[in-house]
Amino acid sequence: MLEVDIDRTRDWDGQTDWERIAEDAVKAAFSVSSHGDLADAPFAISISIRLSDDGEVHELNRSWRGKDKPTNVLSFPMLEQDELDALANTDDGEVLLGDMILAHGVCAAEAVEKAIPLTQHATHLIVHGTLHLLGLDHIEDAEAEHMEALEVKALASLGIGNPYSDH
Repeated sequence: MLEVDIDRTRDWDGQTDWERIAEDAVKAAFSVSSHGDLADAPFAISISIRLSDDGEVHELNRSWRGKDKPTNVLSFPMLEQDELDALANTDDGEVLLGDMILAHGVCAAEAVEKAIPLTQHATHLIVHGTLHLLGLDHIEDAEAEHMEALEVKALASLGIGNPYSDH
């Protein structure tokens, strides 16, 4: 069972159902990953998502990645690949998969640049971040292509077009 905890700053529109958007994005990411079966596990898998501002994300990006600028999304996995694989043998309890944070200003500017709604871009970034929590990365070209293909498939299941089609 997936549990998605959302915390947001006032920068993020209070009229938007960010909880539903995040839950749908997380479920879509799980469904295309090699760990898709965990979404229906008999134990709770928890992901914490913070919708924040550029300043907080800038500080985390500087502290954790050595990059002195804000970025759109940061993911902080709590499990190594072997621990993820071992979850198939777990039958109760709760597992914290990891944390994710999105920067409102960066996300909003990117959405405007792409001429798409912020909700759509945030959905993409939550799918992207969830795949990171599930052990995927995009450091090598082959990894990036695989991860992008999974993102496109997850987003298509939500009725969202290919975010990489311009590239």
